[in-house]
Amino acid sequence: MTEELTEARRAIFSGSTFEEQIGYARAVVDGDWVHVSGTTGFDYATMTISDDVVEQAEQCLRNVGTALTEAGCTFADVVRVRYLLPDRADFEPCWPTLRRYFGEIRPAATMLVCGLSDPRMLIEIEVYARLRRAVAV
Repeated sequence: MTEELTEARRAIFSGSTFEEQIGYARAVVDGDWVHVSGTTGFDYATMTISDDVVEQAEQCLRNVGTALTEAGCTFADVVRVRYLLPDRADFEPCWPTLRRYFGEIRPAATMLVCGLSDPRMLIEIEVYARLRRAVAV
């Protein structure tokens, strides 16, 4: 569901209960920029989460992809990605999954080790993308 904020800025919601409880949007489109919030491995339809970090990474990226699509772009438009994990040892098992999504586009990337808001969350992924507008000739 998208809610208009202004002509040039709009919010995208995934239906996650966290968005309402905490007060944020899954993504915000502001002009040509798409800011996708830190996204965890919850399946928002069921509000369930796997206990496997690779499965969580896959679900994170499905959730991010849904937001990007609603914003009008794709993973090919991603220019920056941040990975947040409570346990650095969980990062390497996710590499093949991350490479499938980002290996060709090579966005700027950062991995941070930090606590997440729920102990079931093993990875959180945040992206920035730039909308590609057709140029009139």
